[in-house]
Amino acid sequence: MRSSTAVHALAAALREEVLSGRLAPGQPLREERLAARFEVSRHTVRAALASLAAERLLVAEPYRGVRVSDFDEVQVRELQQLRTALECEAARLALDAGGLPSSEVDRAIDRLAEAERRGSDWIDVERAHAAVHQAIVDAAGSRRLSDTYRTLEGELALLLLHTRTVFSSRDLAEEHRVLLREVEALGPEAIRSHIAESTTELLRSRA
Repeated sequence: MRSSTAVHALAAALREEVLSGRLAPGQPLREERLAARFEVSRHTVRAALASLAAERLLVAEPYRGVRVSDFDEVQVRELQQLRTALECEAARLALDAGGLPSSEVDRAIDRLAEAERRGSDWIDVERAHAAVHQAIVDAAGSRRLSDTYRTLEGELALLLLHTRTVFSSRDLAEEHRVLLREVEALGPEAIRSHIAESTTELLRSRA
């Protein structure tokens, strides 16, 4: 197996374990154990871990090794602030160009509703939820904006996984249908308020 392919495959496997919760927040990852478990070289493990650290799913610190990311209050706020900046700007651009293409966002919300109706596990619901917000950003028609937002996907999924009790019992599809109407009526400030409320709830759940 080519080295780059092995790194990609190992990174994908570990990403899935992190985002499924099988690897807990703060759990250390040891190169030698991973190399033995996946039957790859330590060089491959090191490269895969570096890739996931670049996605902020892992934290690598000198003399302390690598561990699964956790979120303190500052990190939650900063991540949500970045989301706010990107989503509000995307909504502004879309509205300036004539409005959100609601059919695309509506389809994403429909898929979220279907995941909730099926009683899917939280990972499937969260991914459908993330797709709604990605569709809102994509409505701006800016490839760079969309690509930048997509780089947050794993980190946001990890945050919501760690705090899933806040949202897992709610009708997320209906909340986002309301959000879409509010964006059309009130502009980007509706998104700012939506994310601010979720930030408050996330922080409260961690208190």
